[in-house]
Amino acid sequence: MANRKKKTVSWDFVAHVYDIFVYLINRRTHKNLIKEMEAMFSASDFVLECACGTGMLTGVIAAKCKRLIATDYSNNMLRKAKVKCSPHSNVDFALADVSRLDFEDNTFDKVVAANVIHLLDEPQAGLKELVRTCRSGGKVIIPTYISKNPQGKENVFVRMLRKIGLVVGEKFTFSSYQQFFLDAGFENVEYLKVDGRIPCAIAVISKS
Repeated sequence: MANRKKKTVSWDFVAHVYDIFVYLINRRTHKNLIKEMEAMFSASDFVLECACGTGMLTGVIAAKCKRLIATDYSNNMLRKAKVKCSPHSNVDFALADVSRLDFEDNTFDKVVAANVIHLLDEPQAGLKELVRTCRSGGKVIIPTYISKNPQGKENVFVRMLRKIGLVVGEKFTFSSYQQFFLDAGFENVEYLKVDGRIPCAIAVISKS
């Protein structure tokens, strides 16, 4: 589900195996993440989703919002997402790099980038783009896998994922993920933890 790669990864290839990770290996995290995400959108929202991947959250968002533009860096990821979201007429798909978005400032009510920040060469640049495209008063929603426990030990399943090409770049603990946003100058951020084999942290930035 990445837009830019920390190492040499073919995301067009990963598209063929990504659903195995989402719906089998890390199913509990995905299920819990959906529950949290569903409550974050309203029927009037115009939403941008970056790094939509194979549509893990795209259909969930589309069912709750007025209009959704879903983007990814990989054509194969987008093709799979389009098939999954074919019942939703309010979704447009586009090829895009989260670090260089071709959208105007202050455009979207909600901007979502799930499980991509930890994969970017320049995560701060990606974060700035997400915030830039969100309107004042809107929210930037950034779920990201937590690959280390509080003691700094890497999750065993993260090591397994390398074998199928899912390389994790920035290895966050829950506290270091919070620090990432503080270092970027964001203090008005809500954090939620989603449990599962590879847990997830959701950061919700309220843009003032």
